[in-house]
Amino acid sequence: MNENTKSSPHFSYPFTVLQNIARDVLDHARKAGATACETDVSDGFGQNVTVRRGEVETIEYNRDKGLSVTVYIGQKRGHASTSDFSPQAVNDTVAAALSIAGYTAADDCAGLADADLLAREFPDLDLYFPWELPVEQAIQLAQACEAAAFSVDKRITNSEGASVSLNESQFVYANSLGFMGGYPSSRHSISCAVIASHDDTMQRDYWYSTVRDAVDLEQADSVGRKAGMRSVARLGARKIATCEVPVLFEAPIASSLMGHFVSAVSGGSLYRKSSFLLDSVGKQVFAPDIQIRELPHLKKGLASGVFDDEGVATRERQLIENGVVQGYFLSSYSARKLGLRTTGNAGGNHNLILDNGAALEFSALLKKMGRGLLVTELLGHGVNPVTGDYSRGAAGYWVEGGEICYAVEEITIAGNLKDMLLGISAVGNDVIVRGSKQCGSLLIDRMTVAGG
Repeated sequence: MNENTKSSPHFSYPFTVLQNIARDVLDHARKAGATACETDVSDGFGQNVTVRRGEVETIEYNRDKGLSVTVYIGQKRGHASTSDFSPQAVNDTVAAALSIAGYTAADDCAGLADADLLAREFPDLDLYFPWELPVEQAIQLAQACEAAAFSVDKRITNSEGASVSLNESQFVYANSLGFMGGYPSSRHSISCAVIASHDDTMQRDYWYSTVRDAVDLEQADSVGRKAGMRSVARLGARKIATCEVPVLFEAPIASSLMGHFVSAVSGGSLYRKSSFLLDSVGKQVFAPDIQIRELPHLKKGLASGVFDDEGVATRERQLIENGVVQGYFLSSYSARKLGLRTTGNAGGNHNLILDNGAALEFSALLKKMGRGLLVTELLGHGVNPVTGDYSRGAAGYWVEGGEICYAVEEITIAGNLKDMLLGISAVGNDVIVRGSKQCGSLLIDRMTVAGG
């Protein structure tokens, strides 16, 4: 059992109270006839300040708490949740889950994770950093961020605002196999979006930074300047003729390609046969020099965890080796549906790191591309997960002779994800960590670019 009781006085409940609630749930479920039970108890709070044109627009505080209960009667499953931690509400929630289980059909893949896979050790991954940020100071930070954006160029005429937010939470997960674990975590961010105008045209762009520990945040004025420069750079955007050229996905959106891959090799897509990468273990899916590692124990990682949503111990692994798929993302349920074992990914992937051993500077990526399209924004959701067909609205910059020439807009980029992943011809070293997937800019050797 994890007795990590590091808990902030800002939380509504001591960590030990969450543990006691979890024990009460398991005890009540057992006495009421459940053959197995799991529960998640959480508590958190946040503060968000937004300023627009130098004036405070919103100050928001939130406090959240939740209790979810899943019970099993044999292989019949019931689930219920509440935000009320009173003893009566806890008992009522367990009763509701049991009632639901009574009406559901038995599922031979349902049940808790296998006991031998549950986490036994609970190292501290440095995921919790309280931020003592008085609202006055948060306002000043947001104002400095926005002011830096406006100072970039007189053509920046309006703002969608600059925001500073802090979020802290803690949880306990427990199940009737004797597992109990949990810990606090934090996530803080600063963001800015501004509008640049010239003649009768307007362009917007933004920038943001998000981290576990506020000391790692990008400086407020730097975030603002980048938002301002990006907005101004898009002025004078043109349409282009339809062509077939290399496409460079800028780092902030390149990770979306990893996201499509993760979805395609995740259990739910695989057992429903709604994936363009069925039976892909051992097959070449990425370009031959691409490696992807999953590092769940990365200190301060935005997607780090000692165990997954079922208590299964997480492990470092090589997911893509020399472009070849080495494994899937499976929960206990999806693994059983596929005749496999869980990979400790109930709740999603952990920190994924993509590299090819020869990451290039951004300028070198442009030079390597020569002539083509740099994409900095994607629009719409034109991705077919079954066939891999990819067609999305985009905006960015036209590149000639390895140099950015002018902004482009109202275009569509199209291809097939199978070809795109195999066609990654270069990787940038400009990694921006904002979530669970990390990679630099990605150069795809060829896509169709449809102009206006």
